[in-house]
Amino acid sequence: MSKRRGKGDGSVSQRADGRWMARVDLGWKSGRRDRKYFYGTTRADVRDKMGRAIREVQRGATLGDDRQTVAAFLDEWLGSITSKVRPKTHHSYSQLVRVHLKPGLGKHRINKLRPEHVEAFLEAKSAAGLSPRTCQYLRAVLRRALGRAVKQDIIARNVAALADPPRVVRKEVDALTPDQARTFLEAIRGHRRYALVAVAVSLGMRQGEILGLRWQDVDLDRGAVRIQHALHRAKKTWTLGEPKSERSRRTVKMPETLVLILKAHRKAQLETRLAVGDKWKDHGFVFTARHGQPLEGTVLNRDVKALLAKAGLPALHFHALRHSCATLLLAQGVAPRVVMEVLGHSDVRLTMNTYSHVVEQLQDVAASKTDAALFG
Repeated sequence: MSKRRGKGDGSVSQRADGRWMARVDLGWKSGRRDRKYFYGTTRADVRDKMGRAIREVQRGATLGDDRQTVAAFLDEWLGSITSKVRPKTHHSYSQLVRVHLKPGLGKHRINKLRPEHVEAFLEAKSAAGLSPRTCQYLRAVLRRALGRAVKQDIIARNVAALADPPRVVRKEVDALTPDQARTFLEAIRGHRRYALVAVAVSLGMRQGEILGLRWQDVDLDRGAVRIQHALHRAKKTWTLGEPKSERSRRTVKMPETLVLILKAHRKAQLETRLAVGDKWKDHGFVFTARHGQPLEGTVLNRDVKALLAKAGLPALHFHALRHSCATLLLAQGVAPRVVMEVLGHSDVRLTMNTYSHVVEQLQDVAASKTDAALFG
């Protein structure tokens, strides 16, 4: 008669897909046998994981629960990344988890979740009217969360990574042409947003980077701006935090005219500060609300749209000014690698894909120059 396995015993076997699996018996729980599974690419790998787990059980520790639901795991994951992501990012993740992921996938046991479950969930969201971009973002958030579950040996594979992603049709970015950008700057000369718009169009900074720009980061003598922070808002709280990515930390040279514009802006800001006296709240920001407080992004978007409309131009979102800078640089023949550095993109392919419409225009110019050079 074979001996039944007891608490703390383990076994190793190879799966049909070639991966190795170790199983540790955790005894009886709620009237049923409780087991913990570990996965790896080699027998030695899973034996090592199993050995550590058995030692934990023998000293009385509790291992993770394989029967944990996706909803419960997502809640734990959100708690674990609170200090690791920007507040605005955490708020966005929390909303997607609460509104979409938990209602749609939360009831599944995490170790029973399959790629087809994720694909069906994304198809249902798309059919309900969610945009392809939002569906793509949902998959990305789930993929990041399940990545942690894989590292913790709760699951063997990341099913969100295996699920087919929703198809996203890349739209041409909204941007002002070089002529429109020049018209816009001339139309708002003297307006309190003039210097801010000039920075956005000239340097292509993100909105958060502009709102978080401090005078100590601006070297007017050298004509350079150090971009190392971004102003974030979540739950009505402002924080000066990290920029979007490591590549976003950069130093950008300013056009000479922009240096003069910022000098005039600093002088006007000092005059305002003297005029309001104790009402001024000094945070060191280059661009502020009337009494020195951080400038609201929603207010800035509203102002820029109104100014564009008043100038007879398309009432675009503020982010279109960043795209306008990139379009201007590429249209002038600036190397894509340099444009990537100015914008703080993580990869030159992102730059080329985002502004492919400009690249097509440049190909026409290149073809004409080749024609002239080779065939006179």
